[in-house]
Amino acid sequence: MEQGILIGGSDGGQVFLNPRYGNRHGLVAGATGTGKTVTLQCLAEGFSDLGVPVFLADVKGDISGMSQPGTPHPKVDERVQKIGIQHYTQRGYPVAFWDLFGKQGTPVRSTISEMGPQMLSRLLDLNETQESVVTLVFEFADQEGMLLVDLKDLRSTLEYLGDHSKEMGTGFGVSKASVNAILRRLLMLEREGGEHFFGEPALELADFMQTSRDGRGVINLLAADELIMSPRVYSTFLLWLLSELFESLPELGDPEQPVLVFFFDEAHLLFKDAPKPLLEKIEQVVRLIRSKGVGVYFISQSPSDIPDSVLAQLGNRVQHALRAYTPREQKAVRVAAQSFRENPALDTVTAITELGVGEALVSTLQEKGIPMPVQRVLVRPPHSRMGQATAAERQAILDRDSNMKRYRDAFDPRSAHEVLAERVAARLKQQEEAALAERAAKAQSKAQSSSRRRETPSEAFIKSLARAAGSSAGRKLFRGLLGSLLK
Repeated sequence: MEQGILIGGSDGGQVFLNPRYGNRHGLVAGATGTGKTVTLQCLAEGFSDLGVPVFLADVKGDISGMSQPGTPHPKVDERVQKIGIQHYTQRGYPVAFWDLFGKQGTPVRSTISEMGPQMLSRLLDLNETQESVVTLVFEFADQEGMLLVDLKDLRSTLEYLGDHSKEMGTGFGVSKASVNAILRRLLMLEREGGEHFFGEPALELADFMQTSRDGRGVINLLAADELIMSPRVYSTFLLWLLSELFESLPELGDPEQPVLVFFFDEAHLLFKDAPKPLLEKIEQVVRLIRSKGVGVYFISQSPSDIPDSVLAQLGNRVQHALRAYTPREQKAVRVAAQSFRENPALDTVTAITELGVGEALVSTLQEKGIPMPVQRVLVRPPHSRMGQATAAERQAILDRDSNMKRYRDAFDPRSAHEVLAERVAARLKQQEEAALAERAAKAQSKAQSSSRRRETPSEAFIKSLARAAGSSAGRKLFRGLLGSLLK
């Protein structure tokens, strides 16, 4: 391991990745079934042996075997001998299993507030107008001192703004149509299982950056075989994770080795239909996170899946075979060949189409960050198992995992949903009390009015006499009555 991370062997000797430049990012590309997963496994093992924590998504569910020792096989022995690997042993690696759905690993959660309006809008596939409404939701929550934890909080705040838009003034005025459109998107996200991602306790990134007792970096495996069926949730989660790392980690410059290596499998999903502001953010994160000591490695079928602005940031490259049957595929081969530093002894374009399974074209950064000329390499066999861990093996690891004890049980704190529900209930109670008071006042007024209308016969007679005394004829009659009484 003195020379770095062994990738494989070529006619010119063994080929290594220099950990000094492990944070200069990388690309692993190739058609389906050409050996990308094995290369990914070898790189993860190499970084782990150096004490570097690793995060990678297990898209096909076939990397979990890294937790177990490899199985002896004549073909493995043959390849070890061809590459000239000394002291090859088969061993398992320290692995932590994670799962957004909490089925195959420790649950991974974030909060709506931590996600932020831009990421959330990407997750919900909102237009600019709808994104501005989501931004207002965050501003309103900040102004009111309310937590946005889960989707209930987001839904309740949206509905509150939509229902009270007029009384809240122009600053928080939102269209009811926009609110309803966002609510429909929320419903679609819930059906894709997105509600599992939002809640407490939220993930602390430090739990992704641990080492084992023997000093090896922990390999964090995200179960993504189910998650990949919701590609927008998958890509947004990984982009959010990168952004959180970028914002939270301190500046390190160029460390001797990375503090964390991040593998982004099925990377084309990140860039598919991404708007220009989001692409600019991705480029910024990839360019600047290097100085935080984080290496990002994209895994995709072709370099053409990655935008040129991002591709230019990837210094370490491993290219497995590509097929070139159509004009589009032939163009992709030429693009892949042009991304390497030329080797006069190797026809790169031809070699890409002729590579066998387990072979690759490799160019890594050497001293002073200069890429080495491309080499045709036979990729080394992993030390760990190639394939899945059994359910029992996975469960045994989870039972020992302190993260599982910490994140297993979700809880619902007092947040925007509860605050607004209390506020609406108080307002309804106030309105009800006002209505009751108004009805009581009307009833009292009606009773007083009715009592004034009801008179006894004596009172009616006296009032009649009083009215009669007011007239001339009445006064005469009154005097006559008095006179007769006085006789």
